[in-house]
Amino acid sequence: MRKLIPSWIRIPVAFLIIFAATEYFVDSGEKPAFMEYTAVQLFLILVLLILIAIEGVIGALENVMLHKLDEEAKARFLAEKELGYKFTWVKETYIKLLGQKPIEQEAEIVLDHNYDGIKELDNNLPPWWVYAFYISIIFAIGYMLKYEVFNGDNQIDELETELAEARIAIEEYKKTAKDLVDFNTVTLLTEASDLKAGKTIFESNCVACHMADGGGGIGPNLTDKNWILGGDIKHVFKTVSEGGRSGKGMIAWKAQLKPAQIAQVSSYVLSLQGTTPANPKEPQGDIWTPEGDAATEVN
Repeated sequence: MRKLIPSWIRIPVAFLIIFAATEYFVDSGEKPAFMEYTAVQLFLILVLLILIAIEGVIGALENVMLHKLDEEAKARFLAEKELGYKFTWVKETYIKLLGQKPIEQEAEIVLDHNYDGIKELDNNLPPWWVYAFYISIIFAIGYMLKYEVFNGDNQIDELETELAEARIAIEEYKKTAKDLVDFNTVTLLTEASDLKAGKTIFESNCVACHMADGGGGIGPNLTDKNWILGGDIKHVFKTVSEGGRSGKGMIAWKAQLKPAQIAQVSSYVLSLQGTTPANPKEPQGDIWTPEGDAATEVN
């Protein structure tokens, strides 16, 4: 009497195989297909009910069979079924998948061929190979329908979709990632926390040349309207990051400061505009207009 795989294993395994096949062949974007389409939900529920019904039929047939057996055969059947729960069915399944005749029955399938005493058996193809071949045919049909009939996304389409999503994600990330700021994307910071951080950076690194109040010393006055290399946030950011004029300007701070810190100190420097330092240095450079045009140059 054959030992069945327990139903608590058969049903989940069969259902998961069908579920995985459905998810593969139904294009539903990022979400699982059963969450996107009601038809898929109904199909999977129907499959589950069919599997449960099959189990019920198998159980009923076993009961009918038991009534027809004598006590000894019934006891042997129940004992074998109980052993089945200990996975002794694996060995029987393996033997059935091989599909070979027992050695004592090989005489029935010996062919007339005889090569130096070597005889040939007329064995059928192993069932596991036949099943795999049928499954590959079913898979090929489903694959063809998805990509050739229903125009499912191919690898190029999926790549382009992922790249587009990645670009959107990068742009969203850039909006909150201050350390990705550069000359082209920097904006004037006005939050008190940013200006306070900029002031701390200024006092730690810039006062030796520009004085604590920005009035200028070795470096130019930062409180007037005259600028040597530009007086908006982009130009100040670039000057702090890349340094001033070659040979006589400020060093580049990009190695010591992060982009977010450069944006903060640049914004603080611009907040000094219009203040009155104790000992202001004479104006240097050109008057910077809001449009960024150079005006009167002061020598």
